[in-house]
Amino acid sequence: MAVLYIIGTPIGNLGDLTYRAVEILRSIDLAVCEDTRQTLKLFNHLGIRVPLLSCRAQNEENAAARVIAALNKGKTAAYASDAGTPGLSDPGSRLAAMAAAAGHEVIPIPGPSAFTAIISAAGGSDKTVIFEGFLSPKTGRRRTRLMELLATGWAFVLFESPFRILKLLEDLADLGNERYVCVGREMTKVHEEYKRGSAAEIYAFFSKKERQIGEFTLYISGYNYKSGIYFILRNADN
Repeated sequence: MAVLYIIGTPIGNLGDLTYRAVEILRSIDLAVCEDTRQTLKLFNHLGIRVPLLSCRAQNEENAAARVIAALNKGKTAAYASDAGTPGLSDPGSRLAAMAAAAGHEVIPIPGPSAFTAIISAAGGSDKTVIFEGFLSPKTGRRRTRLMELLATGWAFVLFESPFRILKLLEDLADLGNERYVCVGREMTKVHEEYKRGSAAEIYAFFSKKERQIGEFTLYISGYNYKSGIYFILRNADN
């Protein structure tokens, strides 16, 4: 029985890669990657030389078969998506399932994740948080899913591109402007920033910019904005 490691890689700052992840990456026989070009940049930074195998959403099942063949020969492999933790809006879950079904160990090496990062910085007090990831780029489907998520009464986390962030915030302001929202942009990178408040307030801030830059992560609380800790503290001296 061989081992497939699932590696959490940096979402921006390379310093966030754990010591354990580096040790594992230096010991493996095969590195399985969402994009070999992105992983090669990380390996060059670390001075690691290991064979790379592409395993992305479009070829995950076929690539998984090649990985299992290597595991069957006793080789040790590790899977890394482009950024963050595999399986969270990234490939990797099918590979993990197939490797486990083939009788091999699948071991996570915890690391960076935009999902947990935004929760830690949001200042929300929700006990239940739904991970949704990217919504549909189609307006009707996006608004329908937003209404479903808001109707649960739970917090949820979304990812969005700079090209659609204003449309998403506009929909949130229309459908759930009473909710507390925290938006992280370029998390862990040089131009990292966070905006907290109602969706309408955050929309007004970003809409003043000539163009949006970087990836966005949104935390939408299940609590009303004015009953949240952030709002109460911000207005304590007023």
